Amino acid sequence: MDYFYSPPKNISAKEVVIDGDEFAHLTHVMRKNTDDIIRVVDGLGTAYDVQLTEIKKKTAHGAILQTYQQHNEPAIDLTIAVGILKNPSKFDYLVEKATELGVKKIIPLTTERTIPSHAKIDRWQKLALAAMKQCGRSYLPKVKELIDLNDLLNEQESYTTKLIAHENPIVKTKSSDVIIQSEKSGIVLIGPEGGFGDEEISLAENAGYSILYLGERRLRTETAAIVAVAKLIG
Repeated sequence: MDYFYSPPKNISAKEVVIDGDEFAHLTHVMRKNTDDIIRVVDGLGTAYDVQLTEIKKKTAHGAILQTYQQHNEPAIDLTIAVGILKNPSKFDYLVEKATELGVKKIIPLTTERTIPSHAKIDRWQKLALAAMKQCGRSYLPKVKELIDLNDLLNEQESYTTKLIAHENPIVKTKSSDVIIQSEKSGIVLIGPEGGFGDEEISLAENAGYSILYLGERRLRTETAAIVAVAKLIG
């Protein structure tokens, strides 16, 4: 079934309205017509089977046939914070795959080893939207504004599990040993090319982060992020 996105403000108890870019995709790309049945997601975890009842000049209207809560969503709430990459296409790939794997929030980071680069938040948010529909999720991950690692560590947001990936930890916490309980939240920090500096690791540990060990091989940033997410969400 084809997936489309409609924000909660466009969804009532019985009807869904599709407008904007999604309307153009529905009518001009997918060529949907009245009476067709589609699946609509609200980006907050709910999916709807919808039968199109009316297609106007700029909006499509549909009747809700069935509702699914937390449709295709993992039981845990995982955030990844990743050092910004010099090559924007690699971060594009990371956003897409993290969305497919079930991440709820993506935070681009600046660290002592990041190479100055433009954060393309709007582009990454659009990529997350496309990936959400492609993989059949119902929650749209939020791509946050670029933030410095020190500022992130000083934030008061509560996570039940806090991890920072490091290739040469003295104490090795393997990803297979980490369990984030259902309906709990976790965050994992992934460094840029070259990883995190020793001082950054110490600051993270002082802020309550445990070191996460992903294996002997040195992984690229985007690979490390995908491996960590896949193993933590399962």
